[in-house]
Amino acid sequence: MQLIPQTTSSVFQPMKVLALVLIISLLLAACGGGGSSDTAAAEPAADNASSSNQAAAAEDEEAEETDSADGAQGDLHEFGLTMEQLLQNIDAAEKQIAQCMSDAGFEYVAVDSATVYKGMSADKILPGVTEEQFIAQYGLGISTLYTGAAPQLSDPNSPANIGLGEQNVAIFKNLAPADQIAYNHTLLGEYSDAPLAVAIEREDFSRTGGCTRTAVDQVFSENQRSVSYVNPKDQKIDEDPRVVAAQAKYVDCVKAAGFDLSDPSDIRPIITERLDEITGGAPVETLSADAQAKLKELQAYELEITNASFSCESEHLQPVREEVENELYAG
Repeated sequence: MQLIPQTTSSVFQPMKVLALVLIISLLLAACGGGGSSDTAAAEPAADNASSSNQAAAAEDEEAEETDSADGAQGDLHEFGLTMEQLLQNIDAAEKQIAQCMSDAGFEYVAVDSATVYKGMSADKILPGVTEEQFIAQYGLGISTLYTGAAPQLSDPNSPANIGLGEQNVAIFKNLAPADQIAYNHTLLGEYSDAPLAVAIEREDFSRTGGCTRTAVDQVFSENQRSVSYVNPKDQKIDEDPRVVAAQAKYVDCVKAAGFDLSDPSDIRPIITERLDEITGGAPVETLSADAQAKLKELQAYELEITNASFSCESEHLQPVREEVENELYAG
């Protein structure tokens, strides 16, 4: 995983710093101010979340999501959830992950929702570097910052590392190399770049696997797990005629630069798929000379397409999206 600077573009969603501060404050208050471990605030919330999910499972998913979408959409977060629902789902999912890992013979401490949420926001911060500077140097940082390292061994400030929690990172590091491989395959499945915090932030569960996927399947609805899922708040913004017109200008702009994109969000799956084909998730230092050469080509391509998209988005699309969002949800 990688760090990127604070941004307001559609590729890089806005920071949730204020929300994070409020979340942490609420969790500390609920715990009486005591304890700072990953599980200190998680147990009561996880129990409540489990009961809430059992009750919700008896209801019709489509009706539940419609009710959520008909509410104050400006207050909706990832997967169209209110903040309370999001935190409950995180706690419920972490509880399921811990149980699944235990059943498989591995130690895993359910991470509290504040830590997971902090991980979700971590890829929005790179001190001293502007969004434009980062994109110019790293693109989205998918292939350009790829190392193939396990998330627990990545940058300590990365979303994956933070979202897994200090206790679980320590557990992983104390394992023998062969056991580390088995541990992460059980926890994450085929891809190691989609721990819970990262998958929720991207609103994309397609790369989740192992116990993480087991938990996702039990906690999140079928619609939320769909690869075609669109947040109802984003959908309402993008359906505005002004945004539709701006989207067309964006498409023409990137096409003139030599790229075929319908939206800035198209870039990540394109680069990720090619990166998987080249590396297979293996560490960079173990790649063949041919694979390393292809990786360098992909890195150059990522820089080109991301910079072209960012330029077109900044000129045509993002200002209109922000205008519409402010009209719909300001205050």
